[in-house]
Amino acid sequence: MRILIANDDGYLAPGLAALVQACRGLGTIDVIAPEQNASGTSNALTLNRPLSIFEARGESVQGFRVVNGTPSDCVHLALTGVLEQRPDLVVSGINNGANMGDDTLYSGTVAAAMEGYLFGIPAIAFSQAEKGWLHLDAAAAAARAVIDQVLATHALGSDPWLLNVNIPNRADAATLPRRVTRLGRRHASEAVVRQVNPRGETIYWIGPAGDARVCGDGTDFHAVAEGCISITPLQVDLTDHALRARWAERLASPAA
Repeated sequence: MRILIANDDGYLAPGLAALVQACRGLGTIDVIAPEQNASGTSNALTLNRPLSIFEARGESVQGFRVVNGTPSDCVHLALTGVLEQRPDLVVSGINNGANMGDDTLYSGTVAAAMEGYLFGIPAIAFSQAEKGWLHLDAAAAAARAVIDQVLATHALGSDPWLLNVNIPNRADAATLPRRVTRLGRRHASEAVVRQVNPRGETIYWIGPAGDARVCGDGTDFHAVAEGCISITPLQVDLTDHALRARWAERLASPAA
């Protein structure tokens, strides 16, 4: 088996190293990750400049390849010319912080996995529920357990699937119950933060994400709050199927 591993926190992130170590023994591993932290870049591809890829230096990142672009760039390059063989599985993470609810629309971690899924390859995105890398080794062990269980129950090479996994920052993470969940929803983001730079110009920071709004039983927020690992199957189809017929009635034919 061949596994492609990417992330959005950058190639030096502890979460990437932990996930690579967790996947040892499963097969041949290729690591292609962003040069810089690319959190919040979603599915962006770099189209306005050429991309570079180079071998990382340092014992802890030996064999890693680095791209001066986004997480989606990393996986896209890997699958369209950099790798000599197509991977059987794409995994992304372990992210420094949760990717639940609306977070998944902005997440570079989820986007890296989704890029593999768009190419027809099964993919899993892994995140820790809180920032700071607390109990990262336990999260890596939990990630490996999820991968092992998925591989035991889903044959690779069949229809692709995309899973979003959020792991509580706990020392017993590897033994926590797992729940298959749906995405919750957040409140709107908090207010923008205004500052003045040394040249007297007003600058803006995007405000923190809002609190969970739809977080009841069955959601990813609820599962993690209950001390469980949340596993959410994702899809790319954004079509509002429930309202499609109603819109067709209103808009499909030109007005008389």
